[in-house]
Amino acid sequence: MSLELKKECKYSLLVATSMGVRITPVNGQPVHSSHLFEMQATSAETNVASIASFLGMPVKVLTTFVKDSPIAQFIKSDLKSRFMDFEGPEVAQGDPWGFRHQFNIADSGYGSRGPRVQNDRAGEVGRTLNVKDFDLERIFGKEGVQIVHLSGLIAALSQKIWQPHLIRFELPCFFLERA
Repeated sequence: MSLELKKECKYSLLVATSMGVRITPVNGQPVHSSHLFEMQATSAETNVASIASFLGMPVKVLTTFVKDSPIAQFIKSDLKSRFMDFEGPEVAQGDPWGFRHQFNIADSGYGSRGPRVQNDRAGEVGRTLNVKDFDLERIFGKEGVQIVHLSGLIAALSQKIWQPHLIRFELPCFFLERA
C-alpha cells in the first residue's frame, strides 16, 4: 500500500483542537504538598503536531481563544515557539463563570506514587469550535493541506454531542468529505 499526498500545499499537517494549560509540580513533588508549579500550553493534537513542526514541516492549528485572556496569549506564544501557524476566533469570557481555556493539573508520579492528571474542562472555550468560524475554502483550496489529524476528544467536546438539537461542530465531517 502506498500513500500519495497532495502536492504543493502550504501545510503538511492541520489539527483542530481545544488548547489549554497544564500545571505540574516542580521536582516531582505531589500536587497536594506543592507550592511551585510549571505551566505548559498543551493539547493532545498539538503535542502530535509538534513532531511534524520540529521536523520542519509546516503545521496549522485551528482552535478558539478567550478574548483578552493572558492564558490565551500564553498559548499563542507557545504555538509560535513550536513553529505552528494558528487561527481561530476570540470568544468573550462573559461573566466570571464564562468561557476559559481548559486547565489540568498533572502529578508526574515518583517512586511508587503513580502519575495522575486532574482535568478541569468546565466552561471550556474549545466547546465553541465551529466550522463556520474558518474559511475552509481558503485553507483547503487555496493554501492546501496534506494531512488532517483529529482525535476523538474534539468530537466529544462538540456541542452537537451534548445537545443534539444544536449543530455546532461539523469540522470532522467536513474534513472527511474533503479527503
